[in-house]
Amino acid sequence: MNGNNLKLAIQKKGRLTDKTLSLLRSSGIDIDNYSDRLTVSARNFDLDILFLRDDDIPEYVQDGVADIGVVGENVLLEKQSDVSLIKKLGYSRCRLMIASPNDFIYENLIQLEDKRIATSYPNILKKYLTENNVNAKIIDISGSVEIAPALGIADFICDIVSTGNTLKLHKLKTIEKVIDSEAVLISRNNITKDSTKNELLSKLVQRIESSITAKSSKYLMMNIPASSLENIKKIIPALKSPTVLPLADEGMLAVHAVIPNDLFWDIVDKLKSEGASGILIFPIENLIP
Repeated sequence: MNGNNLKLAIQKKGRLTDKTLSLLRSSGIDIDNYSDRLTVSARNFDLDILFLRDDDIPEYVQDGVADIGVVGENVLLEKQSDVSLIKKLGYSRCRLMIASPNDFIYENLIQLEDKRIATSYPNILKKYLTENNVNAKIIDISGSVEIAPALGIADFICDIVSTGNTLKLHKLKTIEKVIDSEAVLISRNNITKDSTKNELLSKLVQRIESSITAKSSKYLMMNIPASSLENIKKIIPALKSPTVLPLADEGMLAVHAVIPNDLFWDIVDKLKSEGASGILIFPIENLIP
């Protein structure tokens, strides 16, 4: 590893690993297949990647072993490390939820008073209960939290939920959301004092933002009657004003625009009702605002 390279810590193996590596590659970072290696360097960017346990990443970044890291927001909040949150990355979304046995009739948080709640996130749960004036006994368990009620260890649990299938398997149901979580990019607090690494971080963030924006957008092309232009411009949820080009037919125009992925099917009928034709939609590899 090169001491002048930006050092990025990511999860060695787990739900964040593949998506983080995919994000880096879509951001133009050329990375070797790391296999069982603990570190790997990018070929075309001054970046070294350290593969660590996700629970250790906030502390490694805080202590300067790594300059930056990608970690679940839930881990970041639980570890309470002194680091800076640079950007939410939009993947590996989940929720930290309080769950009860299926036969429990839940009405409000007051019912948790003086109850036992098993969790692997005692700091987050304590803060949540304190903010809601609930006094409950927090039982700190590492792993397999969902079996605590069946074993008589706890009355409720507080755990990460994505699909909810694990809860169903153990005859549990969610009753309260504590936090939403997703992958986040963090940095050590004093990185701005290192001009070389701070510049590398700025360049990396620009690439990441370009990739994220591109994945959430599509490139729209269509022909429209010139008389419908103003109405069409009101319909298109473009990132910026659309590009309008004349066609051989003087009564027609070509319109190009970048639009959010999830809105295309909501507007296609409106576009057609304004006379739009030859509507094409393309994926975008990268987009720099």
